[in-house]
Amino acid sequence: MVETIGTPMMWAAFGLFVVIAIAVDLLVMERQGAHKVTMKEALKWSVLWFSLAFVFVGILWWYLDGSQGREVANTVSMQFITGYLVEKSLSVDNIFVFLMIFSYFAVPAEYQKRALIIGIIGAIVLRTVLILAGAWLLATFHWLLYVFGAFLVITGVKMWIAAGKEPDIASNPVLKFLRKHIRMSDNFDGEKLTTMVNGVKLFTPLFVVLLMIGITDVIFAVDSIPAIFAITSDPFIVLTANIFAILGLRALYFLLADMADRFHLLPYGLALVLVFI
Repeated sequence: MVETIGTPMMWAAFGLFVVIAIAVDLLVMERQGAHKVTMKEALKWSVLWFSLAFVFVGILWWYLDGSQGREVANTVSMQFITGYLVEKSLSVDNIFVFLMIFSYFAVPAEYQKRALIIGIIGAIVLRTVLILAGAWLLATFHWLLYVFGAFLVITGVKMWIAAGKEPDIASNPVLKFLRKHIRMSDNFDGEKLTTMVNGVKLFTPLFVVLLMIGITDVIFAVDSIPAIFAITSDPFIVLTANIFAILGLRALYFLLADMADRFHLLPYGLALVLVFI
């Protein structure tokens, strides 16, 4: 049986919060329309999501302190903070991959926001499934934790070796498969995923970008989820820390996208973090 501090009410309340957060994000996006996100706007949203994560852990600590005691409250809160910071750090690597995808497809800055929001919604659904499945597997087969550990070491070593090398997106097997099996237009049609050219329905490059972002998140989820399971096996803490990190990913992207060259040593640091965990 999976052990968790999350009660049905806590799960429901967090689920409601995520739905409201995404709805507000989508509403704001629709009101603003397609536009290039400024550094000031990205900074405000980044601070907001970061603050909400610590407001959440403060409420969680207060609730556990009253219901299960100070020791449990301190332990669980520290697990959340550690997991959140680890996931936030690993998500920075996602950002630079997203940047390469956007650059390769020459996605206009005003269309990147919608692509990221849709990608984030997909990532939340995907990670929820993976985390719940992972928690059940760990509860049933505890020895899998050692498999996760070995996987993180291998991933860390591979990340260290690949650091500094320029990825060749054009030779990506997924992109090759998509170009071979779907009809794609050469030009964007606003924020549409499909367009009509000479009476033929074609997918726009933005559709391919969304698929690439989704597949990228699958790959990164395989790295990051084992990392937080090494910190705690409680699915409620694992899931909430992951989702808070994902919710702030879009704002963090626009905050760091113009400073990518300053983070050229980041892969080495992340590689060491994964091996250490």
